[in-house]
Amino acid sequence: MTPRPRPEVAVVYGGGGLFGIGYSLGIAEALAARGRDLSSVPALGTSAGSWAAAGTALGIPFVDALDRIADRVPRVPDPRPGRLHRVAAELLGAETRVPSMAVVVASLPGLRRTVLSGADHPAADLIAASSAVPGLLAPHRIGATRYVDGGVRSMASIDRAPDAAHLLVVLPMAGPMFGPFGWLVERTTRQEVAVWTARNPGSTVTIVRPTAELRALVRRPDQLFDADRARRGHTLALELGATIELPWPADGHRHPAAA
Repeated sequence: MTPRPRPEVAVVYGGGGLFGIGYSLGIAEALAARGRDLSSVPALGTSAGSWAAAGTALGIPFVDALDRIADRVPRVPDPRPGRLHRVAAELLGAETRVPSMAVVVASLPGLRRTVLSGADHPAADLIAASSAVPGLLAPHRIGATRYVDGGVRSMASIDRAPDAAHLLVVLPMAGPMFGPFGWLVERTTRQEVAVWTARNPGSTVTIVRPTAELRALVRRPDQLFDADRARRGHTLALELGATIELPWPADGHRHPAAA
């Protein structure tokens, strides 16, 4: 059997609330404008990154998504099951599948880090499971298993990213975000990149971190869910995405997707 060719590009979108969605979609939208369309590349999302992966694949601009979800994403604990699933289903369609995307979740009991594929489950279910922040939202059930936010184990799970010649990592939470927490993310990022590159020798990894101006927008965790800050973050991410140097050409060719 002929081995499946390795995709040229894969992308990882990390977690970070509404701010993270705006940041990641801003980067993706800016790159698309430069001829590097990420809509069909294999993508791995965690928490906010699952929204970004689905939105990019389905061509949903952040400004449209924000208008439809901002007031419905809870900022205080809401134990009612299905909250995020209803929001995601209305935005994406309850049965819409995105075969090129996968998400990281933590299964219950035990918080085992698990990757779920968009070829196997509707995107709304994947988003609801990967974004179910413990203590804020009820776990989301898929089949017989309950899942919570994959960010409880890792903000990006780069080591679980698809194999590719070039890996783009979009990290809303990196560097000195929230002081020691951001540096913990940085340490985990280095460890996960080392695992991925060992599996993909000769491949490149490009990590897109927030600028100082972006970091200044969110100084406390609750500000990650502020719609105005997310909107401003998206604008700044568009500017950042216009300046990123990438190691693959903007030639408009199609990238093999995990379809």
